Parts: sequence; structure tokens; C-alpha cells
Amino acid sequence: MKKELPACPVETTLLLIGDKWKVLILRDLIEGTKRFGELRKSIGSISQKMLTQQLREMEEDGLVDRKVYAEVPPRVEYSLTEDGFSLKPILDSLWAWGEQYKCKINQG
Repeated sequence: MKKELPACPVETTLLLIGDKWKVLILRDLIEGTKRFGELRKSIGSISQKMLTQQLREMEEDGLVDRKVYAEVPPRVEYSLTEDGFSLKPILDSLWAWGEQYKCKINQG
């Protein structure tokens, strides 16, 4: 079943990553594969339920890959798919803009 996407490409992008948590998950996974606990610790104030929900949505959208290892207790790792990693230039731009803005505000 194909997902109904907005006509506007900007709106489509925001639909997929417009949530604050999803951008932070992307930020962390761009550095490489992480386990659930590592993501939760890195993001900080996100609840376990919200992180699970966001990761599931990102997996459904084809941005995140979830790998479960047959161990006891089970080990689960998350990484970016090719589509997920293709968002790196957007995150780099967000970082650069935020850095520039912080410098400007701190000077004035």
C-alpha cells in the first residue's frame, strides 16, 4: 500500500522528519549503528514509549533499519537506510544554521 504524500516536496520532507525526535534520531544514527539504550541516553528527555513509536514510524517510512539478533536477552540495533542517510545534507544545513544563529545571538 502506497503512502498518500503531499503534493509539496517540502511538506513531504517535514511529514517524514518534521518531528523534533526524528531529527535527533537521525542526528545520532548518521554517526553509525546504535542500540535502543544508546539512542535513549543520547537523546535524553525522550520517553521509551516515544522513542519506540518514532523508530517504528521511521522504519515504516524506510529511513531506519532495525536488526534483531537471536540472543538472550535479544539485542536490537538501529541504523539508517540509504534513504535515511541521504538526509545528511539537510541535517548538516540545520546544524550550520543553528551554529550561526547561536553565535549571532550570543554576540548581541
